[in-house]
Amino acid sequence: MTDTSKAITFDQFIRQWAQERPDNVAMEQEERVLTFADLEEHGRRIVTWLQAQGLAKGDRISWLGKNELTYFLMFYAAARLGIVTVPIGWRLTAPEIAYILGDTGAKLLVCGEEFLDTAHKAGERLDSPPQIVTSQDFERQVADTPADDFAPAGPDDAVLQLYTSGTTGNPKGAVLSNRNLFSLRLANGADDQPWSTWEEDEAILVCMPCAHIGGTGLGIMAIAGGVRAIVQKEFSPEGVHDGFDAGITRLFIVPAALQMVIQHPRAKETDFSRVRYVMYGAAPIPLELLREAVQTISNAGFLQCYGMTETTGTIAILPPEDHTLEGNQRMRSAGKAVPGTEMKVVDEDGNTLPVGEVGELCVKSPSNMLGYWNLDEATSGALKDGWMHTGDAAYMDEDGYAYIQDRIKDMIISGGENVYPAEVESGIYGHPDVAEVAVIGVPDQKWGEAVKAVCVPKPGHSIDAGEIIAYAREHLAPYKVPKTIDVIEALPRNPSGKILRRELRAPYWEGQERQVN
Repeated sequence: MTDTSKAITFDQFIRQWAQERPDNVAMEQEERVLTFADLEEHGRRIVTWLQAQGLAKGDRISWLGKNELTYFLMFYAAARLGIVTVPIGWRLTAPEIAYILGDTGAKLLVCGEEFLDTAHKAGERLDSPPQIVTSQDFERQVADTPADDFAPAGPDDAVLQLYTSGTTGNPKGAVLSNRNLFSLRLANGADDQPWSTWEEDEAILVCMPCAHIGGTGLGIMAIAGGVRAIVQKEFSPEGVHDGFDAGITRLFIVPAALQMVIQHPRAKETDFSRVRYVMYGAAPIPLELLREAVQTISNAGFLQCYGMTETTGTIAILPPEDHTLEGNQRMRSAGKAVPGTEMKVVDEDGNTLPVGEVGELCVKSPSNMLGYWNLDEATSGALKDGWMHTGDAAYMDEDGYAYIQDRIKDMIISGGENVYPAEVESGIYGHPDVAEVAVIGVPDQKWGEAVKAVCVPKPGHSIDAGEIIAYAREHLAPYKVPKTIDVIEALPRNPSGKILRRELRAPYWEGQERQVN
């Protein structure tokens, strides 16, 4: 294994791997394959091209499209120079895209061919639209550009700006530096945890959306480890199985996607023997689903990764040794702080709460964002004395494991009792007719809010509301049991897979002054 302990920037990593592993594959997508030597040389061409467009350190450029090698090449190269890349979710509408472009002041937008029309529609809404270039034109122009040298960005220069999911209001741009992106890798490596070190022959699958830390973060992980990244345009269960066939050793996946992968017909035939670690997170996972996954990909170590965009991804891990087939209490947790980070739970006044009491989970970490772009008040509200206030309701046990109850804003108060949707969902998920479930609070004259479960049936199954309520009573305290059940075909989700509870809640709260009673 190579010592990369002194590297902390994209430029340092890319130059180092180009020198030490020049012929190793750095990235591949379908028929296109790039070595680390290719990545270094191509990156310098992109830097020269960007500078020729009048771009310099601190400027913003954007990407609109699915996962492409072009995006990662552009992002890595821009980061080497200190130009900040802003990937935009391809499912967004032109007005939503225009908001992000306007907020960033992006001077360049590179887009996938199929998004050119949307890009122009977004640009038309702006007084100062960015230069718009398709990925193909970008590649052609870069190919004719010399690979000059340049002054690289430093550890604390911003390189990436990711916009929060925006489940309420306008999304906020979390600004991340080289140090944010790579510092915890150093801490983990120093602690010599097996999942923190990489063998030279490893490969990682990048199939989550690049506009989210769960997608771009996997590309960053591959650069830090000096290993092959297999890039896929978007998630599909078939694509993940193709990745297994191509030799991936690690992947990150959200619970809803994990369910589709392990329940896919190919799961019975797929060779999982090369898989070393399955990382999962971004949403609560029902225990029954986790047990099913551990049984299916039985030789892999499972790592629950807890984090958020503002913490540059993972800051707590539930390690493989805490996963058992029979299930255990810790499998309901988000794990414990990784080396280099601290966690605590506080009350509304910021006082640290004792073990077992629910409050807001806060994180101190070198990976905490620099701040929200152009939002000083929101930044100071989120980052207080070096602690990132996550907005997650949680408690901690005596061993430092954090148990996420739900987003604080999603908490239901029914008859004065706090009910966390994720806990109720876990109590319902194991029912044989239920494929997916989301729990919301709806207005209730007696209790203020009543618990409602919105269920998606498994294919070929039907859902009986009375049966679901009876099943929930076996697993939950009476005040947590849903009063009513709705059945729908699919749950609304944002591009990162998170359930859009506001869309489920909206019809019930029309005409109400507040979204709580």
